[in-house]
Amino acid sequence: MSFLDKIVAAITPPENDDDRQQARAHAQGLARPGDWLSHALEHHRRIEACFALALGANSVAERRAALRDLSMVLTAHANAEEAVLYPAMANESSKTGAGMAYEEHAMTRIQMGALETLDPMGQDWRDKVGHIRAAVLTHVYEEEGSRFPELRDAIAPQEDQRLTRRFLEEFDRYMGKDAFEAPRQMAAGQVDQSNRQPSKNWGAADY
Repeated sequence: MSFLDKIVAAITPPENDDDRQQARAHAQGLARPGDWLSHALEHHRRIEACFALALGANSVAERRAALRDLSMVLTAHANAEEAVLYPAMANESSKTGAGMAYEEHAMTRIQMGALETLDPMGQDWRDKVGHIRAAVLTHVYEEEGSRFPELRDAIAPQEDQRLTRRFLEEFDRYMGKDAFEAPRQMAAGQVDQSNRQPSKNWGAADY
């Protein structure tokens, strides 16, 4: 199934919540403190928190702010994966998995761009965000359930350290080390969404 097919069928993704929880628990068990896998899992949690902020927002300003944060972390995370992890996957574990992952990122960017043409308070906007979220959750499930565990098993410890250093460099190049505190806190259950304020670090995107 192509990623476009996943977007169309996003209302009924092939995996369920239990599947995703089991995949994350397995990946978390393979992660080491501060390594590339632990950071990738943290990014995934932050992305999920951003989707929750966007879908729970009640005003134009809140929805636009949530979408800016979502766009930032998706872009930074995708850039880091595409520059570091996916080439390693192609060379060490699965060329097919790497190719599919690139395709999934490309389709997510296309769908995120389509949100700019929609009324933030319209039902089409909310439906589009929901469909993107479902497709991204499937992408995350595939990474946590098989692609990243396979990569972890395939690489030597020295290469693992290099991937960690490069992954952090690429993510921080776009995001900055101090950006995006609210979604991180929300992932830990610490943010009151009713008082959500826009991030001060937008980068280039401004919806």
